[in-house]
Order: sequence, then C-alpha cells, then structure tokens
Amino acid sequence: MSRLDFLKQRAPENYVAGLGRGATGFTTRSDLGPAREGPSPEQIQEALAKRAAALGAAPPTAYGAAGKKPEEQENEDDDRFQDPENETGLFAHGLYDREDDEADRIYQDVDERMERRRRQRREAREKQEQEEYDRNNPKISAQFADLKRSLATLSEDDWANLPDPGDLTGKNRRTKLNQKNNSRFYAVPDNVLAGARDSGQLETTVQDEGTDQKDGTITNFADIGAARNKVLQVRMDQAAQTDTASGTATNIDPKGYLTSLATSELKSAEVEIGDIKRVRVLLESVIKTNPKHAPGWIAIARLEELAGRIVAARKLIAQGCDQCPKSEDAWLENTRMNDNDNAKIIAANAIKNNDKSTRLWIEAMKLESEPRKKKNVLRQALDHIPQSVAIWKEAVNLEEDLANARLMLAKATETIPLSVELWLALARLETPEHAQAVLNKARKANPTSYEIWIAAARLQEQMGQMDKINVIGRAVKALAKENAMLKREEWISEAEKCEEEGAVLTCHSIVRETLGWSLDEDDDRKEIFKDDAKASIARGRYETARAIYAYALRVFPTSQALWHAAVDLERAHGTKDALWRLLEKAVEACPQSEVLWLQLAREKWDAGEKDDARRVLGNAFNQNPGNEEIWLAAVKLEADDGQVDKARELLKAAREEASTERVWYKSAAYERQLGNVDIALDLVLQGLTSTPLNGRETRFPRSAKLWMMKGQIYEDEGKMPQAREAYSQGTKACPKSIPLWLLRARLEEKAGVVVRARSVLDQARLQNPKNAELWLESIRVERRVSPNNPAQAKTLMAKAKQECPKSGLLWSEDIWYLQPRTQRKPLSLEAIKQVDNDPVLFVTVARIFWGERKLDKAASWFEKAIVLDSDIGDTWAWYLKFLGQHGTDEKRGDVISRCMAVEPKHGEVWQRVRKDPKNAQLSIEEVLKKVADEVQ
Repeated sequence: MSRLDFLKQRAPENYVAGLGRGATGFTTRSDLGPAREGPSPEQIQEALAKRAAALGAAPPTAYGAAGKKPEEQENEDDDRFQDPENETGLFAHGLYDREDDEADRIYQDVDERMERRRRQRREAREKQEQEEYDRNNPKISAQFADLKRSLATLSEDDWANLPDPGDLTGKNRRTKLNQKNNSRFYAVPDNVLAGARDSGQLETTVQDEGTDQKDGTITNFADIGAARNKVLQVRMDQAAQTDTASGTATNIDPKGYLTSLATSELKSAEVEIGDIKRVRVLLESVIKTNPKHAPGWIAIARLEELAGRIVAARKLIAQGCDQCPKSEDAWLENTRMNDNDNAKIIAANAIKNNDKSTRLWIEAMKLESEPRKKKNVLRQALDHIPQSVAIWKEAVNLEEDLANARLMLAKATETIPLSVELWLALARLETPEHAQAVLNKARKANPTSYEIWIAAARLQEQMGQMDKINVIGRAVKALAKENAMLKREEWISEAEKCEEEGAVLTCHSIVRETLGWSLDEDDDRKEIFKDDAKASIARGRYETARAIYAYALRVFPTSQALWHAAVDLERAHGTKDALWRLLEKAVEACPQSEVLWLQLAREKWDAGEKDDARRVLGNAFNQNPGNEEIWLAAVKLEADDGQVDKARELLKAAREEASTERVWYKSAAYERQLGNVDIALDLVLQGLTSTPLNGRETRFPRSAKLWMMKGQIYEDEGKMPQAREAYSQGTKACPKSIPLWLLRARLEEKAGVVVRARSVLDQARLQNPKNAELWLESIRVERRVSPNNPAQAKTLMAKAKQECPKSGLLWSEDIWYLQPRTQRKPLSLEAIKQVDNDPVLFVTVARIFWGERKLDKAASWFEKAIVLDSDIGDTWAWYLKFLGQHGTDEKRGDVISRCMAVEPKHGEVWQRVRKDPKNAQLSIEEVLKKVADEVQ
C-alpha cells in the first residue's frame, strides 16, 4: 500500500495547480511565507504544448500557438471578438463531462418546475391586468368591432351603391361662415317696426294737413312699443313651434289615439321652412346619386311627411320600394304611411319580394282585423319560414284553445328543437307529468341551456318532490361538463328571479349548489358571502339573502359575525318563530357567545315567554358560568318582572361567582333604586375595600362609579362633609375620571364655596389637559356666578378654544350663551368650518334656524345630528321638543319609535335623568319625554 507522502512534501519550484487546465499562479497578502512570482508566459506555453502532445491534440492557443502571426494572435485574444456564449478565462479550455451535463439538466428541471408553479398565477394576473388595461384604453378597432362585423352582411350591390363623398371641407367652411353671419344682430329702426305693424292693415283715416311731420310718418311711441311687443310675440311663437318640430313638444289628441308633430304650425315659421328646403336638397342628391340606398328614400319620405306633404311622401317611399325591393325598412315605412287597405296591398307586394322576412309577415298579420285572417297569414308565413321563432310565437298567441296551442307548440319544437323558449312554453301548457317528459326532451336537444334545468327544478317544487331529486345539483354537473356553467353572480340573479316569481325552494337550491362555485379556500369567502347577502337585501330579495347566509353558515358554522347578520335579517324581515329557531341554532354553534344568548332571551322575554327566557339564561349559565353579562341580564329580567327577592339572590350569587366591578356597582345601584340606602352604602364600601371571599379578594379601590355612588348617597342624605371626603378620595384614586371631578366641583358650588369649586376644576384640568368638559364646567361656573357680566366666562372660553379648538361643546356654549343674537349665525358658520362633524354643534345650528322660523332647515339639521350619532339622547329630546311645536303626530311617533329602537345611552341631560334612581322603572319613551321637558 503506497503512502501519500506527496501531500506533505513541498511543491516543486514554479508549480501551479491546474496549469494544464489553463490556470495561472498568483499570490496574496494572506498567503503564509514570502511571496513568489508565478511562471513566465514562455514556461506556461511550454507546459501546455507538452500536455497537448501527450494527449495527441493540437496545442491550445490561450497563450499563443506556434505558426501564427502576432497580429492574428492579438485579434483572437481581443475581447471584442469573443463569443459571449462561450466560457472564457478559467474554464476556457476545460472539458465538459457527463457530470456537468447532469448538473445542468438538474438545474434546468428545477427552473422549469419553479416556472410551472408560478406560471398559472402569473398568467392570471397578467390576463387581469391586460383586461383592465383594454377596458380603460380601448383600441379604435375594438370600439368599432361590432360595426365591422355587420359589414359582412352587405352584398356586392350595397358596396357598389355606396354614395360618393361630398366636399366636406367646403361644406364645413360654408357652415362656419353662415353661423358667423347669423350671429350678428342689428337694432331695427322704429319706422321699420311701425311699417311691419301696419303692412297688413288697411288705412281708414285721412291724415290732417296740419299735422307736424317732416318725412311723412308720425312718431307715436305707444304704437312703436306695441309693434315691438307684437314682433317679440311672433318670435316666441316661432321658438315654441321650433321646439315642437324638434320633438321636445307634441300636440296630443284629447281622445288619446293620435300624437302629431304639429306640422301645420310648422309652415308659418320661415326659418323651419328654410331648413326643410336645405335638407330636401341634400336628400334628393342622395337618392339621385345612389337610388339603391333605402335609408335615403326613407329619410326624404319622412321629411315630406313632416312638412305636411303626405301625398309626396307616399309617392317617394313607393319609388324607394321599387328601387330597393329587398329592403324591409322601406316596405315597412310604406305600409305605415298608407291607410289600411293600401297597406295590405303594399304588404303583399313586400312579401312577394321578401318571402323570408319575418318582420314583413308579422306586419301583414297585424294589418288584418279578423283572427281567422291573421291565422291564415301566419300559416302562409310558416310555410315560407318554418324556422322563425317569432312567427311561431305569434301563431300560438292567437290560439284561444289550449289544446290547439299545445299541438302547435309541439310542432314548433319539432321544427326548431334548439329554441329553449318554445320548449318552456310547451312545458307550461302541459300537465306536470307530461311537462317532465317535455323538459327531458328539451334538455337532450339543448344540453347547454340552464333555463331548462331551472324550469325542471320549479316543476319539481310545484309537484312537491323537491326533496327527492336534487335537480340543480345535477344541473351544475351537466353544465360544467358541457363548459356552459354560469358565473356565481349570474346564478344569484337567477335565484332572485325565482324568488320574485314565488319559487322559494328553487331559489334556495340554486344558492346552495352554486354559491361557492369558482371560489377557492384562499379567497376571502366569508366577506364575499356577506357582500352577496347585503346586495340581495338591498334589492329586496330576502329569501335569496337567507339562502346565502344559510350556505355561509354551513361553511363557517362558528362565525359570530355571520350569525349576527343572519339574525338581523330575520329580525327585520322575518317572523318571530324563524328568529327563535335561528338564535337557537346560533347558540348551539357558538355557545361561548353571550350576545347570542342574551338576544335569544330578550326575544323570548319581549314575546311574553318569561319561562322560556329563564330557561335560556339557565343554559347560558351552564355554558358561561363566570360571565357577568349573563348574570346581569338574569337580574334585569327578574327585576323587570318585579321578582325582587330573586333579583337579590342572583346578584348575591353573581358577586360570588363573577365578582367584578360592574356586578358590585349594579348590586349597589339596585338596592339604591329600591330605597335601601344603607344596604347600598354597605355594598359600596365592601366593593371599595378588601374583603376575603371564597379564598379570593375583591378590591376595587379605583372604581370611579363606586366612588361616585358613595358621594351621591352621602349627598342625598345631606351629609356634605362625608360626600366631600368621598369625592376627594375618589379623585385621588381615579384622577382621570372626569365625572368624579365634575361631581366634586358641583358639590362645592352647591355648598356656596365657589372659590373651592374653581380650585377643584383647576386641579382637574392639570390632571386632564385638553378636556372640553372641564373647560365647559369652569365657564358655566363663571356664567352662573355672574349672569350679567360674562367677561370672565368669555376669557375662559377664549383659553378653552385655544386648547380645544375642535370641541363642539365649547362652540355651542359660546354661540348660545356668550354671544348676542345677531352674532349667533355667523359664529355658527365659523364653528362648522372649524369643527368637522359634531352632533352637538348641529343641534345648536338647528336651534338657530328654529328661532328664525326656518322650520325645514331646522328639521334637516336635527336629522343630520341624529344620523351623525344616534347614541346621544339629548339630540332626540331636542328633536322631539321641536316637533312638539311644529310637527305632526305621525312625525313625533316616528321619532319616538326610532329612539326606542336605538336606545341611546349618552347625553348630558339624558344620563342625568336615566341614571336617577327615581326614574329606574321608566321606559325609553318616558325618559325621552322627560328629557325633552328638561333640555333648555
């Protein structure tokens, strides 16, 4: 076994690794040891020549080959003459073996696989971008593609009879010159007006010789004025007749049979007559230049008819029919211009020249007055055009006997098996059993028709067999196989049509089978389904929307948003039973959603099913044992029912099971409503202090509501020091609670210590900068202290606006209480510009219009405020107060019902009235009326 000692030996002098493959030696600073020079070009050339001789190949030319001239070698080494596809440098003379080929093939396979993975999305994206670009930037050829396609129907005669182009350049120049000349107006002298007035009158008086006159006329300004009025009246009449002639006005016969174009009045207008003459000349040139052009004959005939020359019009259109016997429009125009008897003869001649024209046969049928003659005409038409669907339909409509109509439709479907409309008409006339056979034949004759499948589904619904056969499911498979599947939006439209026509089950089946068509899991299907349902609701198709929600909930059974949307639909447009069933399914699918449980309980309670509501809440307890919303809902249910002991027991259990700040606050508030002030105060103190309970501690020392209730209880009992202490401790524990600071300041003001009230508000503003409510309270304190001297209040208002320039509260206070009446409206305009949208400011503007007796504008601004924020109860109260003086009972009832539906919770006066223990049992309507009495 040989040893590899050469790996440890020193390399020979001038040795360069890979020299035979074209490598060159080099050294860097990172090399260990002294640097050395590489081999010279002569040594490299010699080594390459030796290796080439050993391999039996020609010597390489990387460093020059023998026998070549220096200039040839220089040209070959020049980079300008190198092939960019060939490798140069280190691999210039390397051998390309199988391993390199395999590596290249593997890399190529990887690149192709990655390209295939991205190709589909890239092509779809490029296609969408191209379609979007084509829609936004259509080509000229695309805009006129339909017109170019219609040129294929022109015959050689039509191409040969194209009119020669006129002198458009000269025509445009003459038109502009005429417009320029006509646009010049000159004042008419008085003597011309007088002459125009007297030109059509006979003189019956003799002029005195002593009349003062110079040129033979009398200057009578009254007569001149009358003449000017007469000329003006003539021009107005001409303008009115011009409108009549242009189609904007018509003379309608009192009996309602005829509508004319007032051609008789047209003759008196010289301008219109001139226009008719010019148009007549042009049209005569058209028909002379190209007598085979039917639209020219029709146009000139209509022009003569418009001018009142009906005989000339009939003569011209008759000539047009002789010149263009294959034109349907010319023959139809000829029949229209003639009376019934002549029209029949004309129609017969038209059919002789165009026996394949459906329009002419139908027009000939309409000219007949007796049904028997109409049928004869249609039978002859069917002999000539058996493939015309329109003629078959007219023939079927004339049949009064259903049996004859059925036989005729059967014959029609045999003749035209591709007409879906005829198959459906035949199916409607047949009995349900025979209709199935008809639809089966129609489906085989038209495998790509979705209308036949929908008709079959509606037939199954009519027969009560919708559950046995899923027709729409089979339709989807069959249409997909034939590549005739509609888009999902089109299927939704078909479902809405079925709903409109009363086929509700078919509507649901269509949505169930097609709503998810072409949608992938990667798509945001939930939002797509919600948008589809909202669109159907907007169009009034509620059954379609129900079907969409039902399908979406099968795909996303735990989506609370979908359940809420479906519940809202049933609540607005459904029945109570359907709403209950939907809510029961919702709580089964989402048992952890307390909102759905509470909605179900609320619906049961409002319907008078109190026991069912209690059962629902019991089930909600089992699913959500520590949820405070469910506990408090159960308490409210028992309290509204007058079950005081049960409500107390539930509150006690809630404090043990779901010990939260809100539970303690509601417990104290309930006792306070019942008049048990001591118990309420004890609960407040327990909630504010640390009390061991079931191994846990309930401590809410930072509960602003508990501190406020504590102070209010002491204040109601007249214990001012205790109330002051409670508010003081509360503001220290909750310095960010604005209501606490306001209660503390109002207590000091109520006690007569205004200085301390100002100090409290100053402290509050330091703790809560840029707060409009605190600034507003300070301003009101100064206004109440000095009602006749608002200087200090205005000073504070200026500072407040600098700190809170966007506050509608401050602007409203300044407009209504600190400015004179004349400045309110300008200041309100400035406030609207400064503040974007604020309901309080909108109410102030409405009150200003109310004071100015601009009632429509006031009502409009009240509506704007409600739309902007319907949760402010003071806005509803002001609106009701306004309607109490200037509204109707219907309008007031509408406002009350809307307010009850919204159940507002905010508002300065609203919150004070709503949270007063004395008003705990009042309904929303009663609270609204009470607030309307108090707002000022």
